[in-house]
Amino acid sequence: MIDRDGYRPNVGIILCNGNNQVFWGKRIREHSWQFPQGGIKQGESPEQAMYRELMEEVGLRPEHVKILGRTRDWLRYDVPSNWVKREWRGSYKGQKQIWFLLRLTGRDCDVSLRASSHPEFDAWRWSEYWVPLDNVIEFKREVYKLALNELSIHLTQEERKKHRSHPDVITVGGA
Repeated sequence: MIDRDGYRPNVGIILCNGNNQVFWGKRIREHSWQFPQGGIKQGESPEQAMYRELMEEVGLRPEHVKILGRTRDWLRYDVPSNWVKREWRGSYKGQKQIWFLLRLTGRDCDVSLRASSHPEFDAWRWSEYWVPLDNVIEFKREVYKLALNELSIHLTQEERKKHRSHPDVITVGGA
């Protein structure tokens, strides 16, 4: 499904652990790393697509994660023409994505890269939040930057809530 502007609707997933490190997956049989992502099927909402992709690519179910936030608008990137499938050339420009920031509430051992018959990743690791900007393929870099920047506020808010409720934290001015 490609929109009239040539962009395929897609979701991107930034999955964080309790230390605000992000899931970073190595594409199967390649040397490139990326966040989980995938197309939105006809009739699916972005949230439904996110949960489906999360299960297919990472093996996690809704009970393993908490949604912290999502991007307000579509973020787009163009795919270089030499990366475009021959049958899509002329009509396909790239991806438009809604990004979700998730917190892993399950355990690392809940992650399974073999949850589907067509795995996307053959390795994974936790990376510091901003590290993907230095390591993602060039044509996705700006979208990663926009998504990480927009969604980082949700981590800050969560940290504030956690510290506010912690008995050892003393706030000045009663707030």
